[in-house]
Order: sequence, then C-alpha cells, then structure tokens
Amino acid sequence: MRSICLFILLAVLTFSVSTGRAQQFGNGIRAIVQSSVITLAEVEQYAKPAAEALLRQYRNQPQAFKQKLAAEMDKGLEELIERQLVLYDFRSAGYNFPEAIIDDEVEDRIRAQYGDDRSKLIKSLQVRGMTYEKYRQNLREQVIIEALTAKNVSQEIFISPHKIEAYYLAHQEKYKLADQVKLRMIVRNKNGDAPARAVAEEILLKLKDGAAFSEMAAVYSQGAQAREGGSWGWVEQTVLRKELADVAFSLKAGEMSGIIDTPEAIYVMLVEDRRTSHVRPLVEIRDEIERQLRAEEQARLRKLYVDRLRKKTFVLYF
Repeated sequence: MRSICLFILLAVLTFSVSTGRAQQFGNGIRAIVQSSVITLAEVEQYAKPAAEALLRQYRNQPQAFKQKLAAEMDKGLEELIERQLVLYDFRSAGYNFPEAIIDDEVEDRIRAQYGDDRSKLIKSLQVRGMTYEKYRQNLREQVIIEALTAKNVSQEIFISPHKIEAYYLAHQEKYKLADQVKLRMIVRNKNGDAPARAVAEEILLKLKDGAAFSEMAAVYSQGAQAREGGSWGWVEQTVLRKELADVAFSLKAGEMSGIIDTPEAIYVMLVEDRRTSHVRPLVEIRDEIERQLRAEEQARLRKLYVDRLRKKTFVLYF
C-alpha cells in the first residue's frame, strides 16, 4: 500500500511540474494519509467555525487574528489527519460493522439535529457550502471513528480515591472561593409607568411590617430572578456592580438594606447568610474532579492509540 501511495504522489507531482503548477499543488494539498488526500479547502472548511469566532474576537487586531488563525488551521489539519488514521485503521483491519447499524445511527443523528424537516437541513448545508451527500458521509465516518476509538481506548477507567484526593490537595487554589453572601434582591426599573422610588418605598414598608421578602420579590420585582423570589444564591463581590456590592457585603446575615438608588433602577436587598473566603470541601467537588481526571485519562489513551497508528501509516505533510 505504501508503494501505491508513493506512486500516486509521484504521478501528481509529475503532472504538477509538467503543467507548471507545482506551486498550486503545494498550496492545494496539506497532507496525504496513506492514499487519502487532505486539501487546504478541507482544512479551511473544518476550521471555519473557529475562524469566524476569532474574526469577531480579534476584528481590530489583525496580527493577533493572523497568528490565532494559523494555530487553528494547524490544529484542524492535525484533527483531520487523526480522522483519516482511524478510518484507514478501520479499512485495513477488516472490521465489518453492519452497514444497517451505521445507517440507522446516521439517520438518528440527522433527525436529532433537524427533525423530519429535510428542507431545513438542505438550507443549512447550502449556507455551509456542503452537499447532503458530503454531510451524510461525514456523519458516517464520525460513527465509525467513535466506535473504533471506543474499542481501542478503554472505557473502564478507574480513578482511585487517592488520586482524587491528591489532585484536590495539589490544586487548592483552583477551588478557593472569595467571601460570599446569599442574596435576595427586589428590582424596580426607572423606565416603568409608576415612579420606581415610590413603589420601592411601599415595598420596603411592607417588608418592615413582616411581609416575606421572597413573596414580595415574586410579586413586585422586575429583575430576572423574580420567579425565584429574587434569589441570587451565593454570590461573590465581583458578581455585583460596585454600588450594590458595597451595600450587600456590609450587611450582616439576615439584615435587609434600605433603598439603593442607581441611574437605571431601584434596589432593595436581603442578605440571608454570609460565608468567608474558603476552599470548597472535597465532598462537594469529588465527582467534578473524578470527571476531569477520567476525561484526561481518556485523552491520554486516545493519543497513545493515534500515535500507534501514525507509526504504521504513511503520512506526508506539505
């Protein structure tokens, strides 16, 4: 097979030189994996979503955009090479996945994304410059890649309690929380029909007479948390605008603010509880750490699998 790849490569190079288009060939092809060619156009299409996001982020920084885009293109090329390595492994190893199962999975994924509205699918593909046949082929390859990767990368990864605890102790700073208050807030916007301050003063009187803060927030607050009784949960000082943070973090647990007047709105706050800076307890984040370590181990094993494929497969960069 290697000799066939070299023959194909030599033939293409000979054609390019004989037609005076060697440079065009070099620019058009980025890599060959065994007998599969990866073109610049394919890399650009693959990296297009990342490129569009970078353009929005670095619109006024052309040099930074250029560097970031180059990195994304390189990353995209490597991911496309990895795809072809796994697909070649599928073909050369003689795996026999029932086509009916693959087809069913492809159809399920299409329905999950687009339902039964094929016209919506076709329009979406047209915007992306992709044919339905190419889209379906990509899905089919993805099903094969996921199945073969799962076969070669152990899914039964055991993360020991000791490893979780060791990671936790080594990353204490990562799990450190600043001072927090458990906050409820009533918001009255100043662009409403009723005078915001007058309404807020009436609300404050009712609260002082014993009305439940959560009930008053549910009825009168115009903030996004009204349905939750004005609850913000536990918040750090950086979450709030300064004039609100200064008041909230000066209150004691169970204490209510007066009227806080800002250019856009009127606020009344209740601090239900307080807690000082602390490291989140291991019992609270054990599952989070285990998921992270499991994902890292799967990534490591996948890299070993791809590295094994690289050693036995013909790969040529341009």
